[in-house]
Amino acid sequence: MRMIRNPARRPSLSAAALCSLAALAAALAVAAATTHGQEVAADDSARLGDLVRQDCGSCRGLTLKGGLGKPLTADSLAQWDRDQVAAIILNGVPGTPMPPWRPLLTETEARLIADMLKRGKVK
Repeated sequence: MRMIRNPARRPSLSAAALCSLAALAAALAVAAATTHGQEVAADDSARLGDLVRQDCGSCRGLTLKGGLGKPLTADSLAQWDRDQVAAIILNGVPGTPMPPWRPLLTETEARLIADMLKRGKVK
């Protein structure tokens, strides 16, 4: 007996496969948004705030009010605009312990960090 296939019936995907596809689509959407200069997602803002507290805080103090390095408070950064602060983040400061973060951060992320620091709103 020959079995007739129903062409309208498609094979179903498992729940794990659907979750994997959804995660891949979300990762690609975030990468595309960052790559094309769109706003960084809210969860990226929290991630970048954690990065500032952990990595910058090791020299600037966990409250960012100074330590081995100068403070990163809104008052201490008032003399620089956002793009200048972002350039320092990306390029570092030669002759000091401040490293360039360009290999690890996009320009959009550096500007977001600069905005957070200038407003005194590091999450």
